Amino acid sequence: MIQSSSPSAVAHVAPKPPAETIPARLVSLDAFRGATIALMVLVNTPGGRSSYAPLNHSDWNGWTITDLVFPSFLWIVGVAITLSLGQRIAAGVPKSRLFLQVLRRAAVIFGLGLIVYAAPNFDLSTQRLLGVLQRIAICYLIASAIYLTTRWRAQIVWIVALLVSYWLIMMLAPVPGYGAGDLAVGHNIANYVDGVVLGAHNYANTKNWDPEGLISTLPSIATALFGIMAGHILKLKRDLSERTTWLYLTGSILIALGLICDIWLPINKKLWTSSFTLFMAGMDFVIFAGFVWLIDGRGYRRYARPLAIMGMNAIAVYLASELLEEALSLIHVGGPASPSVHQWIYQSLFAPLASPRNASLAYAICYVMLMYAIAYGMYRKRWFLKA
Repeated sequence: MIQSSSPSAVAHVAPKPPAETIPARLVSLDAFRGATIALMVLVNTPGGRSSYAPLNHSDWNGWTITDLVFPSFLWIVGVAITLSLGQRIAAGVPKSRLFLQVLRRAAVIFGLGLIVYAAPNFDLSTQRLLGVLQRIAICYLIASAIYLTTRWRAQIVWIVALLVSYWLIMMLAPVPGYGAGDLAVGHNIANYVDGVVLGAHNYANTKNWDPEGLISTLPSIATALFGIMAGHILKLKRDLSERTTWLYLTGSILIALGLICDIWLPINKKLWTSSFTLFMAGMDFVIFAGFVWLIDGRGYRRYARPLAIMGMNAIAVYLASELLEEALSLIHVGGPASPSVHQWIYQSLFAPLASPRNASLAYAICYVMLMYAIAYGMYRKRWFLKA
């Protein structure tokens, strides 16, 4: 209704049908997050030593579906930044207050990451300082600060600057004994800096470098910023089908750029190379476009509900899966020389049923279902770990 300056003159105008709006809780985003956490649990908790190749990380250069998990988490963090912070900015919340909230949440997530790697021994002399949750916290903090202080064009400049800078560092910075541009394990500048700066506080499996190391955090911030770009597309005042198309086209272009850049700087998850960042961000755009089209566009929300439930408590599921698996591996059935609880369950219930690979996969699937049961219980109680 439009009211003129004359009190007696009132005209009724039929409103123009608006484009679909983005709800405060995007079901497709929760479902994508849930699919990612489910895949993470699946690949992190095999029953035995044998597993199918796609369920293992690439040894060095190249990629598998397993290598998609972590960058997807960071990309989803970026999307959530755009939607949640953007909504609160529109509601008039001061940016200074928002940044303090972001800083607090990042500190809590970082602290939870320290606890995961400290348990059960809590040996500060070898405490891993960086890791999965720590990288999420750092990227969330820096990407949020960039989002709160810049517009989308400047955010694209940040992405380009981070990827180009990391590329130049990796190719031009010399490593004692190996020179510049050698990307082999332990020969590259990222591994060298981790060894010098972190020392005994590196990842236990590598000893002297960290796959979530210091310099490689630069392109991982760009991964979160790519998620922010996806959030900008979602917030466009266009039909959902058009926004979905833009997500798909953007992802296709990024995949192509990643494959082209792979010629000069190989796709490598452990180094989080610039080509890896481009390629995986492209995959996330394309996969998420499919989730948006099917769930929010075609209305298949009921079928996505299990994934969405896991996605709403992704941090809780991650912590539960890591800590429970650690407990199952450390507690022994009949003494230090006897099998661990994990080994006993696998050997007694799963190994007799199938080949080693299939038995190992069956154990992992059951573990995923257990994590879903935990997430579902929390959902029924309306408990959500926000960190």
